[in-house]
Amino acid sequence: MQRKEIRMKDTQEHYQRFQEEMGFDQFDRTSYKEHKMFLLYIHMLLTTEVAEIAEEFRHLFKQTETSIREGKDELEAFEESKKIINESLGKELADCLAYLCKLSNYFDYNLEDELYKKLNEIKEERRQT
Repeated sequence: MQRKEIRMKDTQEHYQRFQEEMGFDQFDRTSYKEHKMFLLYIHMLLTTEVAEIAEEFRHLFKQTETSIREGKDELEAFEESKKIINESLGKELADCLAYLCKLSNYFDYNLEDELYKKLNEIKEERRQT
């Protein structure tokens, strides 16, 4: 089955519809305090998910080093360990993407456009050095 090309904006819009459907995007938008609490909450959730990615890396390295001590080749041990964490790492990456979409939607950013702007900025900085 061939997948159609999906733009990041489509992903953001799909995520927004999901949020609304599930009732996850409800706060008093007329209140500064509510906006502040919303942003701090999303910040906390995003940083928690980033920490969970770090935890998956810890598992990856621990499993790799255990396999090396058991006599496996380093790269073979590493590749096998990557397979072990593959599913859980994917879930953590998806969680991060979801919260990035939520923040991007909140600030009305097209995340894909912002990424390309940043990449072009990096290229330009490199050309100037």
